[in-house]
Amino acid sequence: MRKRPFGKTSDGREIDLYLLRNSNGVEIEITNYGGIVVSLRVPDRRGGLADVVLGYDDIAGYEKDKWHLGAIIGRYANRIAEGKFRLNGREYTLARNNGPNHLHGGIVGFEKVIWDARVIVRDLDERLILEYVSEDGEEGYPGKLNVRVEYFLNEKNEFQIKYSASTDKDTVVNLTNHSYFNLLGADKGDVLQHQLHLNADGFTPVNENLIPTGELASVKGSPFDFTELHTIGSRIHQDDSQLKFGRGYDHNWVLNKGTEAGVSLAATLFEPQSGRRMEIFTTEPGIQFYSGNFLDGRARGKGGLAYGRYSGLCLETQHFPDSPNQAKFPSTVLRVGEEYESVTVFRFSNL
Repeated sequence: MRKRPFGKTSDGREIDLYLLRNSNGVEIEITNYGGIVVSLRVPDRRGGLADVVLGYDDIAGYEKDKWHLGAIIGRYANRIAEGKFRLNGREYTLARNNGPNHLHGGIVGFEKVIWDARVIVRDLDERLILEYVSEDGEEGYPGKLNVRVEYFLNEKNEFQIKYSASTDKDTVVNLTNHSYFNLLGADKGDVLQHQLHLNADGFTPVNENLIPTGELASVKGSPFDFTELHTIGSRIHQDDSQLKFGRGYDHNWVLNKGTEAGVSLAATLFEPQSGRRMEIFTTEPGIQFYSGNFLDGRARGKGGLAYGRYSGLCLETQHFPDSPNQAKFPSTVLRVGEEYESVTVFRFSNL
């Protein structure tokens, strides 16, 4: 693992960039600012490498970023209705930074903080460890939360992210990574010709503010059925109220988890021109598929490229949106004495 400077923040703090590399040529760069995946280079079917995640050339881009490119999201990934929830009989008020709702941890979420970074060796492999202490009351959340994120790349072209956390007060936690993928290459147009499989028979429909209605709906017979590989652009413009609410796909799928412990298959993404394939395995019960609908060209990414609509897509492994207000959803409450743990693996190959 190599470490190099990645510039300074606007207030003069030095930021580092860490390079993870395996013998197959896969390379991942991660910064301790927001735990952001800055670049991810993987081979196509001919062995050609391309960076397949959207991002910026310098730390200034990430400081200004409003689209969460590549970042750790917390304390709570996704939306919380009206920026409030009740826990142990008390109501907590959060920032409303997404219309009437709270989104991705608030005004200063985990993507906008500097994490303590160190490299450890386990089983002869190097791993990048990032740690952050979120103080009691930060962004309105209860409890002092000690968070740890571990990044690891192995020789099977598997990129693993392991999240863990503990608290001194009961709180809610939902962590994820918000990378935007384009398997053709981050500078190669849109993702509408990518093919997607989601291991999910159901999803959580939303209202006009993208808050789940509480229903667990079947995907059968709808444009949300990705139980077999479907081209993303083939149904995205159908006359469907859910697609209209999200301006495309911006929904949580309920994963078919079965009874086995540990990670299980959540999604497969395939780009036919390059042959690149990404499989995602997770311990989480849900995955948010977001097709980049709100990218509008204002984000000037690597090389000054304007990221327009559908330039990249997100597959965010997570608990369901608004779970603190939805009693029927899997709980996101972390209680004193418990340990939050979540693992997601991205496996890259080519066909």
